[in-house]
Amino acid sequence: MDLELKDRVAIVTGGGMGIGKDVARLLSQEGCKVVICARRMSYLNEAAKEIATETGNEVLPLFCDTTDMKAVQFMVDQAVQHFGRIDILVNGAAAPSGVVRNDIEHAEDHELLGDLDTKVIGYFRCIKAVTPYMKKAGFGRVINIGGLTGRGSKVMSGMRNLAIAHLTKTLSDQLGPSGITVNLIHPGVVDTPHIQELYEREGIKQNKTPEQVRQGYIDSTPIRRTLAPIEMGYLIGFLASPKAGAITGESIGIDGGLTRGIFI
Repeated sequence: MDLELKDRVAIVTGGGMGIGKDVARLLSQEGCKVVICARRMSYLNEAAKEIATETGNEVLPLFCDTTDMKAVQFMVDQAVQHFGRIDILVNGAAAPSGVVRNDIEHAEDHELLGDLDTKVIGYFRCIKAVTPYMKKAGFGRVINIGGLTGRGSKVMSGMRNLAIAHLTKTLSDQLGPSGITVNLIHPGVVDTPHIQELYEREGIKQNKTPEQVRQGYIDSTPIRRTLAPIEMGYLIGFLASPKAGAITGESIGIDGGLTRGIFI
């Protein structure tokens, strides 16, 4: 199926590694001109070179701190100056699993504020910056990357993902008349460079080895495996396409069936 993404312009925040990198790869494979942005230019430059060499399509690495509205606006304006338009925004810049991982007695308010500033308000800033360009074109696709902690009470940082669900639904109502869709995906246990840290933290809490923790997730997942980052790209690629124009305001789990809820 042709996703009709050739020559579309996409921004992927957090695109230097992990899920963001493979999302950028998939979009580039489909013919998009891709901007990847984050705070660590070394990762961005390496990812841009790797993806462009593989796909033959241009990938532009740009520095951006999404906690700074001026930096976000500058990044978006640079992208438009270079490529002439913005069709797709994938919001993925955030600390994996959040910064607040302790119980309330040991959690700090500044850590929680940092989590919200990066993942919730950071997403808001990026959407705000691209909206005028998408409205002018009469087309836009915004895909926010959340997490399964938004559907449960495992860690306090999960409130970020629940807040993003509300942001997604609210903005889908506001932007829909302009041809802009806004959706959210909740990834499950994905094999990224950061996942080993999760296994180690959980192992300490559960008095298990990291491998035992990993196996526990696998055993709890109906498809009996962890997920590959590129699988997030497959879903996002479809949501970013003109073919997904009737899908908006949705929170979609891509977790191998790990979430047991029916309607959430």
